[in-house]
Amino acid sequence: MLGFLGISRQAQPSNEAYEFLSTGQEEAASDTPPWALTDNRVSSDVETVLRRSSSESSAAPTPFATSSPTPSYPSHRLSSSISDVDGGPTSPLLANPEEAYTFRDRIRNLWHLNPSPRRMRTRERKLWRTLKKGARRIVRHPLFPRQPLTIIFALLLFTLFAISLTLLLMYILNPDKEPLPWQAYCSILPTTTLSPHFRQTLPYPYINPLPKEMPSSFPPDDLDFLPPAGVFLGVFSTDTSLERRMLIRTTWATHPRSRNGAGTGDDGRGTSRTVVRFILGQPRKGWERRIQTEMEVYNDIVILPCPENMNAGKTHAYFTWAAENAWVPPAYFNSSGPVSRFSYSSQSAPAPRPAPHDSHFVWVNYASGHPRPWVRPDYVAKVDDDAFVMLAELESRMRVELYATGHEPYRPVNTTSSTPSVGVQLGLEPNGDLAWEEDSSTNPAPDFSRDPLVYWGYLVKERFMAGELYGLSWRLVDWVSTSTAVRGYIKGAEDKQTAKWMTIHPQADEIRWASERCWIYDHPRAGTVYSHGYLFPSHVERIKQSVLSYIEAASKNYSTSPLQSGIHGLGIPTPPSWSQSSVSTFGTTYQAPLQDMTTAESVEALVEGSEMSRIREGTRADVAYAWGHREGRIGRYLNRRVGGTVVVHFIKKHMWFLETALALLEADDYSDFELESLPESSRETMNVGLTSVWTDSNAFSHRNDSSIVELIP
Repeated sequence: MLGFLGISRQAQPSNEAYEFLSTGQEEAASDTPPWALTDNRVSSDVETVLRRSSSESSAAPTPFATSSPTPSYPSHRLSSSISDVDGGPTSPLLANPEEAYTFRDRIRNLWHLNPSPRRMRTRERKLWRTLKKGARRIVRHPLFPRQPLTIIFALLLFTLFAISLTLLLMYILNPDKEPLPWQAYCSILPTTTLSPHFRQTLPYPYINPLPKEMPSSFPPDDLDFLPPAGVFLGVFSTDTSLERRMLIRTTWATHPRSRNGAGTGDDGRGTSRTVVRFILGQPRKGWERRIQTEMEVYNDIVILPCPENMNAGKTHAYFTWAAENAWVPPAYFNSSGPVSRFSYSSQSAPAPRPAPHDSHFVWVNYASGHPRPWVRPDYVAKVDDDAFVMLAELESRMRVELYATGHEPYRPVNTTSSTPSVGVQLGLEPNGDLAWEEDSSTNPAPDFSRDPLVYWGYLVKERFMAGELYGLSWRLVDWVSTSTAVRGYIKGAEDKQTAKWMTIHPQADEIRWASERCWIYDHPRAGTVYSHGYLFPSHVERIKQSVLSYIEAASKNYSTSPLQSGIHGLGIPTPPSWSQSSVSTFGTTYQAPLQDMTTAESVEALVEGSEMSRIREGTRADVAYAWGHREGRIGRYLNRRVGGTVVVHFIKKHMWFLETALALLEADDYSDFELESLPESSRETMNVGLTSVWTDSNAFSHRNDSSIVELIP
């Protein structure tokens, strides 16, 4: 009996519960609209059930004072009735747990945002069962391999499919699918430095429009009459790249032929204001002591306040650091051209201790005991450590852009007079240094309007300057370091981000995008679209004659020359011969002409257009003939100081780096064939050996030794 009463007590609501239900029902009924009470039969059933439960609960005794547990009613009757009448449950005693879920709860369960552990295990088991069932069906398929031979064959087919898919994706995602017409780049020079965002961009293959009047070739006649430019060149390196830094220190950063130029050079006057420093992020703990020791020895390393990275803000940190801490030597000697007065010309700082590869003018001035203060650089440039830079070539091109105006190519001024311009007089300082004394009555004070806005480098696809080397003039560097808009474009491909900085500059239409696409290229062994043999001015002149003669012949044969249309950007293909190289082939690994060639002969075979590079499966006699009839440095540079290769990029191996050093720095001024035409008495004095430049500092005689004497107090 007690058990029966207990069951009745659990199945029926108490009086308090009935009052709660009655009150809730009356309130809900008063608020229910008329359209919700159409089903009278359902309402009467609900009232009947409630009266029965009330009478039975009042007649039954309540032995316990504790509250009754929540009753369980048939959901098919009460829940449907209440929902039809009231539009939903109004009491937790009548609520159906399945009906109580809101739409948001269902979405949360759908996306597993807060699943219970039991549900997660159930779903995982279902997923695992589904996978096992699918695998079982595949294995039981009649075509599934079961014998060892068929299994091996199936694995081979799967491997070939994976490799083919990978190669296809690499080809689709690779932007460089065809070699570039580098011969046209060397023949048809750009006629404007306007940003691509403010002019009609060139389509592939990005050949410049053919001008009505071809600009003069580099260098201009008045190059050495212009004051040298101050260049701060930062080599991006890492803490583990000690060997590459040592190669740079002992080759292009200090070599006389890199700093002076070809032939007897200019005594290093042009690069006297060019400094090379290595730029590193914060070294790792295991390398801190080694980097600190290297800094003490060479004094040419800069540690940026950021972690070591490539595309996560190191470039912006470098230019920000340079805006505060970059200094270069002043002009130690006089030149025939006027000295420009820029807004930063008056800024100076005490001369630091020079690096071993700094200009010898810097060392002579530092040894005097009272060195002259250093000044702000005209350019701050960035270069990768897998690039080989000819400093004299780089400085001379940046010097020309420094004194150019507008967006037209630089035009030489009258160089017949060797006297300084009006307002500038020569003066001798107490320590013996030659310096400029400016007449304030004729030379106005410096202002921002005269500061050049130059963005120099290799223009890639009319979008950005390639990251192997590019430079910004000082005013751009100062703006990059302080602009808040630039900070939103710090992370990402650093060369592309730098181009974005130039497009958001307040004077973006005035920035000179000076591009050099002929004399910046990849190593001959790289096999990229930018790769070909080592270039020299003599071969470029032959290429230019060939390209221009082809254009002239095409213009005579057609009323509207297809080649002319292609040059002007109508999309007509250019001749494939303009992309060919005598040394390398795009996408093909380089192979030497012969296997038993000497080091000098193998380097000569990497020179574009040389007799050695044209040998294909030749004999030893062919190699000897090609070596004897090679060109010397004087002939290759057309008896000029500069005008050749600026940067060789993508040097991924130390052996490639040394090959580049031999090709660009260590070659005879005259070949054996050229020496035969010279008087016998002058043959020994007309040539400089392959190794004498590195071992003998007097290998290049100075044109004017008094320039160094004047620097000594």
